[in-house]
Amino acid sequence: MTDQPAIVVDGNRIPLLGFGTWMLEPDDARRMVAEALRIGYRHIDTAWIYRNEKAVGDGIRDAIEAGHVAREDVWLTTKIWVDHFHRDALLKQAEESAASLGFTPDLLLLHWPKPKPSFEETLGALNEAKERGLTRAIGLSNFPSAEFRRAQSLSPARLVTNQVEYHPWLKLSKLKATARELGSSITAWSPLAQGKVADDPTLQEIARSHGKTPGQVALRWLIQQDVIAIPRTAKESRAAENFDIFDFQLSPEEMDRIHALARPDGRIGDWIDPAFKWDEEWA
Repeated sequence: MTDQPAIVVDGNRIPLLGFGTWMLEPDDARRMVAEALRIGYRHIDTAWIYRNEKAVGDGIRDAIEAGHVAREDVWLTTKIWVDHFHRDALLKQAEESAASLGFTPDLLLLHWPKPKPSFEETLGALNEAKERGLTRAIGLSNFPSAEFRRAQSLSPARLVTNQVEYHPWLKLSKLKATARELGSSITAWSPLAQGKVADDPTLQEIARSHGKTPGQVALRWLIQQDVIAIPRTAKESRAAENFDIFDFQLSPEEMDRIHALARPDGRIGDWIDPAFKWDEEWA
């Protein structure tokens, strides 16, 4: 891995800034993954349901062949879709994802919690995938604290991250505390609130004081919390802008001002199964 900021979880060094590929069509995914690695990103995130795993793998190979990166310097994450949570289906998808990528992923996540099949079956299968060498590490995505704790109690292997929506308009104190308690981490999807951070007056003011953009400030705010951020874009210039966050520091006062932007209706993408509830942050 390069010397950019990273968090170490259970012996795994995970770069704090990654490149996301949600909603990128295959051609864009291949192009942008290769460009992201050329820019300096060393963490790539995809998922089976994105339908672009092969293109992501091709983009990584393009960057390797161009001499921009070595495979061992890239942290690669993909996810098991909810329709594949039974043991046999999970192992089959893990094999198919590795084949599509052309690489063994570094991290395999459960994409959303589901009440059926049982957590015992699904976590058992996820651990079996790791034991079979289908991934280096395992984790979760979109699990509230109660389910996060339950999943870890059923998993012999450390669940190294919980990937959830997080940006300045969303309060995440309880889930971050749960991650610390479990020796895990938080990864932020939609870290720029789908571009809405650009229009916020507080972020604009802080950005001007550092000669940066509101988006860069939001990403810096995340990584200064040791939260992994995975912004996504189809524009080369925006990918370069998002990466340019390692030459400034937010003060404690600025961090607090950004935390104060959180609001009860700040969540953008709530597709969690009705059987589960997000942590209550505003009681």
